[in-house]
Amino acid sequence: MVNHIFVGIDLGDKNSVARIAVNRERAERLGFVNNSRGRARLFQELRRRAEAIGAQIVMAYEASSCGFILSDEAEAQGHRCFVLAPTKLEKSVEQRKHKSDDRDADDVLEKLRGHVLAGNRLPTVWIPGQQMRNDRELVRARVEVGEKQTRVKTQIQMLVKRQGLEKPSGSGSGWTIRYRQWLKALTECEALGSGVRMALESLLRQLSFLEAESQRMDQPILQLAEQARHKPIIEKLTEEHGVGLMTAMVYRTEIGYAGRFGRGRHVGKFVGLTPTSHESGQQQDRKGHISRQGPPRLRKILCQATWVHIQHDPEAKRFYQQLVSRNPKKKKIAVVAMMRRLAVRLWHRMRQAELGMIPMGQ
Repeated sequence: MVNHIFVGIDLGDKNSVARIAVNRERAERLGFVNNSRGRARLFQELRRRAEAIGAQIVMAYEASSCGFILSDEAEAQGHRCFVLAPTKLEKSVEQRKHKSDDRDADDVLEKLRGHVLAGNRLPTVWIPGQQMRNDRELVRARVEVGEKQTRVKTQIQMLVKRQGLEKPSGSGSGWTIRYRQWLKALTECEALGSGVRMALESLLRQLSFLEAESQRMDQPILQLAEQARHKPIIEKLTEEHGVGLMTAMVYRTEIGYAGRFGRGRHVGKFVGLTPTSHESGQQQDRKGHISRQGPPRLRKILCQATWVHIQHDPEAKRFYQQLVSRNPKKKKIAVVAMMRRLAVRLWHRMRQAELGMIPMGQ
C-alpha cells in the first residue's frame, strides 16, 4: 500500500493554514506565512514527514487572487498539487455560517482524501502556463485602465449634474472636443464654489492621465496580438462582427485554451451566462438568474461586443429580434442569450485556429 500525506490548505494573502494527515489518520494543524520563506518551511516539514514513512505528498487549495505560485513550487519539488474551484465546492448552510481558516482547510483536506482514496470527483481549475499568465496580466491591466477611465467620466458627469449645469447646445453627444472645452472652462468659472472647481479640475487631470495611459498600453497589446502564439487565434476571432482587437485579446487570454472545453455549453457555463436552476422532489425545474461565475471582465467585454454584433450581423439581429418578440418586457434576457451565443461562436473559431497551431505557452 502506498502511503500518502494529504495537505489541505486555506491560502490567505498573509497568514495561511495547512491541515496535514497521513492516509486516514487524524489531521494536524500547521500555520505558515504565505511568502517564500513560509512556503519553504511548509515544504521542509512535509518532506521530513514523507521521508520518515516513505509517503507521497498530495496537496490542494482553493483558487484565489494569490495565484498559482504555491502550485508551481509544489510541482517543482515533485509534489502533486490540485487547485480547486471555490464556486464548485459544495458547502452546507452550517459551513457557510461557521467559516474559519481551519474549517476551510479541513474541508479541502477531506475532499482531497476522498479523491485519492475513493476516486471521488475533485473540482479543479485549469492552470495556464507561465507565458499565458504573463500575457493575461497585461491584458487585464489594460482593461482595468479602461474601467477606471469610465468611472472617472461618470464622476465628472455626476459632479456637473449636482451643480444643476447642462452642457451647451452644439457640443455634440459624448466626450467631444467642445464638451471637454466647456468642462475645462468650468474650472475657471467664479460662479462655482472653489471646492467644486478644484474637484472638477482633479477629475479632469485623472481622466487625462488615464486616457494617455490607455494609449500607451495599446501599443504593447497590439504587439502581443502579433505574436505567433496569438496571431492566428486573434485573426480568427476578429472575423466575427463586433469583435475588435481588445475583445479578442480578452477572450483569448481568459479562455486560454479552447480545447479544454468539450462542448459549447461548457463555455457558457464558464463565463457565467447560464441560468441557475432549482429542482426538488416533485417540483419542476425552475430557472433563475445567471450564475455569474467566471471572469467578470469577460462578461463585460462580451456585453459590449454583443451590442455591436447585433447591429452589424444580420443573422444575429434577426435572432435577437425573435428572442425579444417572445417577451418584449424582458429584453435583458435576450441580450444575455446573445452574449452566450457570441461566446460559443468565438469558442468555435478559437478551437478551429488552435487545431492548426503547435501548442505553445498554453
